[in-house]
Amino acid sequence: MLGRRLKQRGDTLIEVLFAVTVFSLVAVGGISIMNQGTNTSERALEITLVRQEIDAQAEALRFLHDAYVTAYQTNATYPVDTPQGQWAEMLKSIIATDTKSASDFGNVTACSSAAPSGSFIINTRSATFIAPDKGKLQPASLYSRVNYGTLNGKSVVDSAEGIWIEAVRSATSSDSGESNAGFIDFHIRTCWETAAKTAPATLGTIVRLYEPRG
Repeated sequence: MLGRRLKQRGDTLIEVLFAVTVFSLVAVGGISIMNQGTNTSERALEITLVRQEIDAQAEALRFLHDAYVTAYQTNATYPVDTPQGQWAEMLKSIIATDTKSASDFGNVTACSSAAPSGSFIINTRSATFIAPDKGKLQPASLYSRVNYGTLNGKSVVDSAEGIWIEAVRSATSSDSGESNAGFIDFHIRTCWETAAKTAPATLGTIVRLYEPRG
C-alpha cells in the first residue's frame, strides 16, 4: 500500500514553478510578437492614408496651376472663385511670405511645432487655397490628415492635422532669356506620432511647378 502511494505522488513545488515559468515565457513572447504585428500593421495603414493625403494635395496644386497657366495674361486679374483666381491668391501669399528655403525636415523631433510660419494647405474637395492666417494647421491627433466639414452647403477645411505645404519661389532671373518664367517648389510635408516609436513619423514630397512671368 505504501509503495502504491509513493508511485501516485503529485508534482513537487520545483516542478510546478518550472512549468509556470516556461508558460509565462511562452505567453509573454507570444504577446510581444502580437503587439509587434499590430504596430506594424497600424503603421502601414497610417503611411498608406498619409500618402493619399499627400497625393491629393499635389494633384490639387497641379490643377490650380494648369488653370492659371491656361488663362494667364500679363497684369490680368482673375475672379477669386475660379481655380486661376485661387492660384493668384496663393501666389500673393507666397510672395508676401518670401520663404527662401524649406525648413530642416530631417531633424524633426516633435510634431507639435513642425509647421513653420507661412505654411498653408489646399482644400482638395473644392480646389481652394487655405491661407496661413486661417489657423487651420494643427498637430496630428492620430495621423496626418485634412478634416473636412460643410458650411452653407460648401466644403470647408475644419483642420489640417500634421500636414502642411511650404512654398519656395525662385528668384527673378537677370537673364533676358529666362526673365519670363520661374518656378515654385511646393514642399508637401507630414508629421505624426506613431505607435511604439520614440521619433515621429515623417513623409513628404516636392512638386515643382513653373509659372509664367512678364
